[in-house]
Amino acid sequence: MTARIKEWTDRHIKGDQVIWMIVLCLAIISILVVYSATGALAYRNMESTEHYLFKHMSLVALSLGAMWVAHKIDYRYYSRLSKIGLWLSVPLLLYAWKAGVNLNDASRWITIPIIDQVFQPSDLAKLSLIAAMASMLAKRQQNIEDFKEVVIPMVLWSGVICGLIAMADLSTAVLLFATAMLLMFIGRVPVRYLVMLVAVGVVAGAIALSVGQRASTAKSRITAFFNEQELPFQAEQARIAIAGGGLFGKGPGRSDQRNFLPHPYSDFVYAIIIEEYGLVGGVFVLFLYLALLYRGMKTVASSERAFGGLLSAGLSFALVLQAMINMGVVVGLGPITGLPLPFLSMGGTSLLFTGISLGIILSVSRGEVDREWNTLSGEVKNVRKAA
Repeated sequence: MTARIKEWTDRHIKGDQVIWMIVLCLAIISILVVYSATGALAYRNMESTEHYLFKHMSLVALSLGAMWVAHKIDYRYYSRLSKIGLWLSVPLLLYAWKAGVNLNDASRWITIPIIDQVFQPSDLAKLSLIAAMASMLAKRQQNIEDFKEVVIPMVLWSGVICGLIAMADLSTAVLLFATAMLLMFIGRVPVRYLVMLVAVGVVAGAIALSVGQRASTAKSRITAFFNEQELPFQAEQARIAIAGGGLFGKGPGRSDQRNFLPHPYSDFVYAIIIEEYGLVGGVFVLFLYLALLYRGMKTVASSERAFGGLLSAGLSFALVLQAMINMGVVVGLGPITGLPLPFLSMGGTSLLFTGISLGIILSVSRGEVDREWNTLSGEVKNVRKAA
């Protein structure tokens, strides 16, 4: 039986095995913590906690399935798909802003007919822009200083996509803009052009805030962060949860602040992790994300193709930077944002596209592992022939 499982795993689970283990750990932690954190939500909506447990488990399973499918596809195909994704993202982002579902004073979601589920176009736009920029940089490495052919398309797409996202979700736009900057830097784009990208980003951000929905919210959150006299309610409750967790935590399902903390199952799930599993649990989750970044960068170092390396770098950086920002907000190192904790927070579109992103990273690593195996097999055959 064990041999059959190993044979099936070797045939169907490809790529970096450490990344697979990291994702499995995150999935288990997510199910445990979200189940605990949704008690108050279930009470308000007159639902059972098992309802949210099974719903979240199904979304985690869907995300893992999307990850598996994405890792089976040759990563070079994502270069073509990214262009389609970019052109789809623009009208979807505009529609979400003007006529989308409004939650927490932000129109970020579109309701999908028939299945009656919400979809967040910014997740598609983020993945598409990272893949498209990696493709553009990889194809133009020989003439990387050509301003018209290389820099202008990337600067324009970055400004348009980040600007459209910023109208309803400033924190996601800033995160995506930072990832675009990193990709261009890794892709050997001259510094003078990076300065131009910063200028375009500032202009696009200013326009987005002036016509969008989040200017007052962003201003109030930044002001509240620097106000030493009074803590925002969310930050105060998060610090109470962290202080109550101590070194080893109160134990699974024993959180008290889940009943007071806004969105303890999404934006502030890290506070519940520390309260229930202590500093040890919080550091372990941090270690998982840092290990994910390390393995993603290791894939970059071993990639023989520029596109694979840039794609893995962009997606790894975007996921881990989002995790760092979320955890930093919870422990009081930054102003409050609406960024979820990747693969841990409850959510539909976020979980799905996180799974796809991880699958693409695995697809890149799968290509490198397969090449190494083929090289090793060839060397063994040559040795046998020589013998």
